Amino acid sequence: MISRVSLLLLALLGWSAPSLAAPPVIKVGVSGSVPFVFSDTNGLEGISVQIWEETASRLDRPFVYVSQPNSEANIDAVSKGVVDLAIGPISITPDRLANPKIDFTQPYFHGQEGLMIPARPPSLWSRFKPFFGWAALSSLGGLMVLLFVVGNLIWLAERRRNSEHFPRPYFKGVGNGMWFALVTLTTVGYGDRAPTSRTGRTIAGVWMLMSLLALSSITAGLASAFTVSFSNLEPSAIRERSDLRNKTVAVVAGTTSETWAKFYGARPKQADTLPQAIALLSSGDVSAVLFDRAPLRYYLQQNPKAPFKMAPFSLATQTYGFVLPVDNELRTPIDVELLQLQRSGEVKQITDRLLN
Repeated sequence: MISRVSLLLLALLGWSAPSLAAPPVIKVGVSGSVPFVFSDTNGLEGISVQIWEETASRLDRPFVYVSQPNSEANIDAVSKGVVDLAIGPISITPDRLANPKIDFTQPYFHGQEGLMIPARPPSLWSRFKPFFGWAALSSLGGLMVLLFVVGNLIWLAERRRNSEHFPRPYFKGVGNGMWFALVTLTTVGYGDRAPTSRTGRTIAGVWMLMSLLALSSITAGLASAFTVSFSNLEPSAIRERSDLRNKTVAVVAGTTSETWAKFYGARPKQADTLPQAIALLSSGDVSAVLFDRAPLRYYLQQNPKAPFKMAPFSLATQTYGFVLPVDNELRTPIDVELLQLQRSGEVKQITDRLLN
């Protein structure tokens, strides 16, 4: 009887011990900047943090955060077993995927590599500079050439039979011819100078038709100059990707920004954090800040008076995922929960709330 009771107690203890044992606490390495990772009065917040916490809640797994200085240090902590999982704006790249010690979950965010550049107020010279540009000068030069040619042709045709309007002396006669051409071009029609010969009238008729095209070209050139002159912002020295060549740009250490800077021929200057990179731009030490577009946009939204703007192009498309040790048992459960969060629209709600 005693042996049966003992066996029963042992059996009960043996079966109940595993069910009562709590799952191990996950050590989560966290790195990055706003809007993916930041601290407030409630602790850590951000896109990466909220998506992970929602995933951990669905998996019913306890965790503790371990702060890391940047993405590379966070990945290295996973590969060395210092942390069990790395979260933050960690982009999935071929080099990182080739690391035999780590693995990525499926992407939870699709972002772009962007560029923040100065937005300087227009100087007095920049207001008038377009009027000395190719568009305005070519229009004015073309007009003067046409008036000179037509003035000469009218003078040659009229100087003998109509010397009263177009005198035989060259400068006075051609001057009257150019005056006639200008009056005809502007459709003022004073009538103080007019050709009387058949040849002169033929030249005048052709000029009347040509002046319609000439006036349109001149108007377009001057309109372009006026548009640039009275724009609110001075054109930036970086207008397209090729303008990055040989420019010094600020990048955040431990991110893929340095790789993209070198790819486009720029000279990267490292900063430990995004605020430090922006400080380099403020002091004029760099021409731009190259970083993920979402944090840069977030900074401009929070600082609308900052003298910066986003470049009108993206440098690369990136995907962010969580980092795990290779063959980790959490990989598939996390992928399942991330996919469900995306299909339910919760990931979009989180990103929209923090980005807008």
